[in-house]
Amino acid sequence: MKVRQQGVVVALGMIALMGCGVQPTGVIGAGEPASGLTRGIRLYYVSADGLRGVPVPDKEVKDLNGALKLLGQDPSRAYQRDGLTSLVRLGGYGATGAGTRVTVRIDGPYGETGHDLGTGQLVCTLARTQSVLDPKVRTDDVEVTLRPSEGAVLGPFRCAEFLNR
Repeated sequence: MKVRQQGVVVALGMIALMGCGVQPTGVIGAGEPASGLTRGIRLYYVSADGLRGVPVPDKEVKDLNGALKLLGQDPSRAYQRDGLTSLVRLGGYGATGAGTRVTVRIDGPYGETGHDLGTGQLVCTLARTQSVLDPKVRTDDVEVTLRPSEGAVLGPFRCAEFLNR
């Protein structure tokens, strides 16, 4: 008897689900897939937790030097209130990229060790920018080399080396 009651309950449940009022529909067009900030330019700043990438949707960056110019400025007041700062201090520089390779020529000595968060800011910002400028390139594949006019060449570095430190 118990089995029969369970069968009736299951059958009633299925009938109730079939009659819940939801009508079948066809495919509904929703336009283009989402895009935007996930692929756009990001500047990397230093926080208490390490590097943090922030979008720059209101700035047009046409080349790697444009990204470096933005990175050389202090973060906005809102980002500063969130604890973000920039350790990048470059005099003269010139950045070029081809495929997965980026080179930054720096006038004079480079004041960092190459294994510091300031270098991480440069590397991650340039890697992201190169991948936006050349959509066939993935950010994780970009290698950045720093070539000061005085001192040793540093790198190549990948952004992943500086994240989650």
